[in-house]
Amino acid sequence: MDQVLNFSSHMRGSWMREQAAAVPAGARVLDAGAGEGQYRPLFAHTRYASQDFAQYTGSSDAAAPETWTYNKLDYVCDITAIPVPDGSFDAVICTEVLEHVPEPLAALRELARVTAPGGRLIVTAPLGSGMHQEPYHFYGGYSRHFWERVLPQLGFEIDELVPLRGLLSHAAQEVHRASRYMALQGDLPQDQAWVMQEWLPRLLHDKDPAVPVEQFTVGYMVRATKRASAREEGAT
Repeated sequence: MDQVLNFSSHMRGSWMREQAAAVPAGARVLDAGAGEGQYRPLFAHTRYASQDFAQYTGSSDAAAPETWTYNKLDYVCDITAIPVPDGSFDAVICTEVLEHVPEPLAALRELARVTAPGGRLIVTAPLGSGMHQEPYHFYGGYSRHFWERVLPQLGFEIDELVPLRGLLSHAAQEVHRASRYMALQGDLPQDQAWVMQEWLPRLLHDKDPAVPVEQFTVGYMVRATKRASAREEGAT
């Protein structure tokens, strides 16, 4: 069932393993907004460094409680002001971070600055999600068109732009989420709980490939390469 309810996490994990394997041994890698450092082991063959502002402490939401422990961080700072020279990294990863940044375009400009010419930007961000990691949730809705507009302006060529499934998988996730909140209120009979927590989420998730509706994807995974003569063209 976890493959249904957390399909986006599983997809990101698989995709990130592919991206990490393609980064050459010894390459300089920055994990921006690294949090608990879940991707650190994937980059053990590189010169990995991590950055985060290190202020989130977890959630007490009864339906989705979350504890949080930051891994060892190399740079504790704002993502818009990383204390390294231009072009310091051959690859920069930034996963599920931009919705938590008050100035996402400034953050992307900074990530572009620290990426070496010819280097890779590996980034994911949601299109559809509820508020999470509050109070540090400021934006959502990073569409295909956002990436196709902004990344070239920042000097990148997009190599991959992959949606995290579509409407049916998104709906499966939210039906189950709704059932959890209903159960907390004591307003979900057992037969309805089975439909909402088991049968309908599985049905919707399994049908998603046959009914692809990208407009309601939960987000995108993007890999882009910084042009050798990259020059920012004024993203707005």
